[in-house]
Amino acid sequence: MPTPPAPFSSVIERSTGTPATSHPDEKPLESFNMKYDKLVIAVGAYSQTFGIPGVKEHAHFLKDVKDARAIRSRILECFEQASQPFMSDVERRKLLHFCVVGGGPTGVEFAAELHDLLHTEIRTHYPNLQKMSKISLYDVAPNILGMFDNSLVQYAEKKFRRDGVNIYTSHNVERVEMGKLFVKEEGEVPFGLLVWSTGLAPNPLISSITGVKKTAKSVTTNDHLNVLREDGSPDPDVWAIGDAGSIEDAPMPATAQVANQKAAYLVKKLNKLVRDKEHTEPFKFNNRGSLAYIGDWQVFSLHPSTLLS
Repeated sequence: MPTPPAPFSSVIERSTGTPATSHPDEKPLESFNMKYDKLVIAVGAYSQTFGIPGVKEHAHFLKDVKDARAIRSRILECFEQASQPFMSDVERRKLLHFCVVGGGPTGVEFAAELHDLLHTEIRTHYPNLQKMSKISLYDVAPNILGMFDNSLVQYAEKKFRRDGVNIYTSHNVERVEMGKLFVKEEGEVPFGLLVWSTGLAPNPLISSITGVKKTAKSVTTNDHLNVLREDGSPDPDVWAIGDAGSIEDAPMPATAQVANQKAAYLVKKLNKLVRDKEHTEPFKFNNRGSLAYIGDWQVFSLHPSTLLS
């Protein structure tokens, strides 16, 4: 196999430092070199914490199946602990306070799904404790779902408040401790579960790559998804997709549909390369719109801006 180009000698070397990760228990791996013929960079992104103390140690992130399982286990654990006879009602309410930080689609959808869970299965199995549970949604922005039409945002906020979901916009989280959220505008807020969904941070691998054009969160590619070197020339043997790559002068949302379409495009390109055929068509994103679930089987659609039910 040929030796990889010099600018990408660090691509397959994992940092031996202690990068910010979406999982506090994730340990850095030892560095090693690996030769390649073709390289696809698809390492995704990490959860953004903005350097707020205690977030990595005491919050749950929501990016993959591992996160979802941990959150599910923690919810059930909170209700099991609150079932103990020696617990006071004050302690139970603290334990059954579920906080979500981040008012984008992911945070809103999680709050909505959690509300549905509390009012269906949890109400059946823990009827007395369900009445003590509470959901609070925090965001530093003045409104949740900022990318949607204002009328839809107002409808979502009204529905959440009617359903008993507390919305705290223009609130700043200063630090997190075990079972405690410290908010500048509110003070100490006890919780049993904290879900953190405030956007994406670059993967440490992306940060370590040198000799290529990059944005703050990803490497830059052309419209054929080839990574661009610092001089702007494309590398014919290296591609970047998903949150790890962004097309120059063509920003796209960091969503699954973008990553899925890029992956499907690259599969066709690589299959043609194997058969010594050219794939000359550039990548074109087919935007199918954005949806945000708000509970009770209702979703928002960004294209067009209408409420679906």
